Amino acid sequence: MTSLVPPADVQGTYDQLIRADKVHGSVYTDPQIFGEELRKIWFRTWVFIGHESEIPEPNDYVRKQFATQDVIMTRDREGAVHVLINRCAHRGLQVCDDDKGNSSSFRCPYHGWTYRNSGELLGYPYNKGYGGKGKLDGLGMGQVPRVDSYAGFVFASMAKEGPTLIEHLGSAKGEIDRLVGLSPEGTVQLDAGWLKHKTRSNWKFLAENETDGYHPQFVHGSIFGVTGSPIGALYSDSSTAVTRSLGNGHSENDLRPEFRKFGEPMRWFGTTPERVPEYVGRMNEVYGDDAERRMIEGAPHVMIFPNLFIAEIQVFNIQPNAVGECVQYSTAVQLGGAPELNRRMVSQSIGSVGPAGMLLADDTEMYERNQRGVEMLDPEWLDVRRGLGRESTDENGFTIGAATDETGMRGFWKHYKSLMEA
Repeated sequence: MTSLVPPADVQGTYDQLIRADKVHGSVYTDPQIFGEELRKIWFRTWVFIGHESEIPEPNDYVRKQFATQDVIMTRDREGAVHVLINRCAHRGLQVCDDDKGNSSSFRCPYHGWTYRNSGELLGYPYNKGYGGKGKLDGLGMGQVPRVDSYAGFVFASMAKEGPTLIEHLGSAKGEIDRLVGLSPEGTVQLDAGWLKHKTRSNWKFLAENETDGYHPQFVHGSIFGVTGSPIGALYSDSSTAVTRSLGNGHSENDLRPEFRKFGEPMRWFGTTPERVPEYVGRMNEVYGDDAERRMIEGAPHVMIFPNLFIAEIQVFNIQPNAVGECVQYSTAVQLGGAPELNRRMVSQSIGSVGPAGMLLADDTEMYERNQRGVEMLDPEWLDVRRGLGRESTDENGFTIGAATDETGMRGFWKHYKSLMEA
């Protein structure tokens, strides 16, 4: 891989590399910048890890990726959720090899050191070599210092101190609320299984793309044509949808203006109330007069910095491996009390982001072409000026642009730069 060289040393140059209307190509290709990202973003801010529904019972656990770290998300016998670094405190061996399971402890296969599922050292064989039992108190598996959840979405931060999760989420919290509010039970599960897609691309290309409304008509045009999907029209010059920067690097494609224009419940899901009568009945029963609004406006399309993407019926978890490689995990949303919708959500997710799925295949081709292209030496800059001259401020003080504008990208880069310069 050819690394495009920054115009100056990395330290103190992000104001040169990231401008209001363009981004230097080296931020996608330079290994030194990637190392800075790990320290200043991935190991400092709040990162999406998984969902509580993946470990519903005491002593359940599931292995996860936290940037370049192999971690275990556990639920101890009291119900508390922990995120452990998958490494023995003795000789650094990977302790847990199974993807998921149920156990109150983990035993290192190398020398038999054993740990609670909350990370504390339980014991070590032949303890006389250490002067007896209890001589190694304080040694345990590494633990991510801060773990918190919102509506079941589990986030973790390597920083012992810093903004709370609620402060980090800011107004993006309301988009999670929108998703949960489509469940008659007010719950979401992410337990349908995660698909794993390794991509030869810098993670930021994925984060940028998730709320880029300029590409769907072109990248996904063949799919829309074959299936007769109305999605393409939501991202056009005539669309009333908006792109919104929510602050803290979060952004959304707000499609509600288009759905409100038609005023048809369940249009967002590509169906009608008559085809999902049980779901509609439960929603009306639980939410009363507000049920119709929820079913008209539908689910959010929001990118939560740095790695959680909620795309209406599915959720993505982006994790970087290296400067030119990342993994995108995806799963279907499952709404509590909505079996009619859930079956279709799984089916549609398989068709769009499964191993033979059409949508993610299109996007991945673009990510990898992006990476190959940005490694070329000329031109050095990527343009992010679309819609810059026609942005406005909505009633809540957020910057908004048209459906096809790069407002979300500019919000991402503004926050990224503030963290990298900190």
